[in-house]
Amino acid sequence: MKKWYPYIQIARPDHWFKNIFMVPGILLYFFFHPEMRDSFTWVPILTGFMATCLIASSNYVMNEILDAPKDCHHPVKQHRPVPSGQVKISLGWLWWGILSASGLLLGIMISMPFFTALLGLWVAGCAYNVPPVRTKDKPYLDVLSESINNPLRLLLGWYSTGFGAAPPASALLAYWMFGGFLMALKRFAEYRTIANEQTAADYRKSFGFYNEERLLVSVLFYVAFFALLSGYFIARYKVELILAAPAVAFTMAYYFRIGFKPNSPVQFPEHLWRQKGLMITVFTTFALCSILLFIQFPRFQETISPRIIPPEPHLFLHPSSES
Repeated sequence: MKKWYPYIQIARPDHWFKNIFMVPGILLYFFFHPEMRDSFTWVPILTGFMATCLIASSNYVMNEILDAPKDCHHPVKQHRPVPSGQVKISLGWLWWGILSASGLLLGIMISMPFFTALLGLWVAGCAYNVPPVRTKDKPYLDVLSESINNPLRLLLGWYSTGFGAAPPASALLAYWMFGGFLMALKRFAEYRTIANEQTAADYRKSFGFYNEERLLVSVLFYVAFFALLSGYFIARYKVELILAAPAVAFTMAYYFRIGFKPNSPVQFPEHLWRQKGLMITVFTTFALCSILLFIQFPRFQETISPRIIPPEPHLFLHPSSES
């Protein structure tokens, strides 16, 4: 068993928790289609979660293999199974093929829309890692191409219900920009950890272009874009979510502050569960948003709805009364 443990490691099952980003897609589906709440089963949702985990693991295996030469220049990642020589490359690629095929086979059993979104997640992993495309090496595109996994997971959650249709584009784009915020802050923390600029560029090609200022400006861009898109979604579909805005802003600010810590844990999302304050804040905010999505406050809606007040007649002179 010890011999095969490195192969389990490179599949990163400890990263499967990221697929919790599928849950908003499930909630959004039942918000827009309340008539379907009584006719769904948990089987396709659980199957969809497992299929997503397998495809995510196949992408992680590919990432571990192709990044091994670069990881040798990272103070922590150089100890991973592939760069440290614990994994045979040919077996690693075989493992990648098994995970990919298993995940896609499970996906097609749910529905064609789910399979299409799952295939998109697999293709995104290939584009991110495989030369000559390898968006991972291109400034800004590296963040955008990695964070696109967020809207893809939202789609996977939505379609794992077994039903069709598609979520609003504003929700998908806002989710994408939220992922951009997370990924850009991760890059910022990584850059600060690797003090030597040349070593940073050897580890990640895009670090030859990045600096702290550029990364922080990009973080601001993603936050602003997320706020505008989510504001549009709230105004059009569910105004009660405005009540959660302070909690969302506080959670993002809390996460931003953690990004400045020495050897920040945002570099390693699989370890974020150890940040108890962050976890309490995240789950409280998520619970609040989930509750507000399914309840109505008519008085609140009336309060924030625009009111058109007709002009008072006496303020204007009738044309016949003009001298």
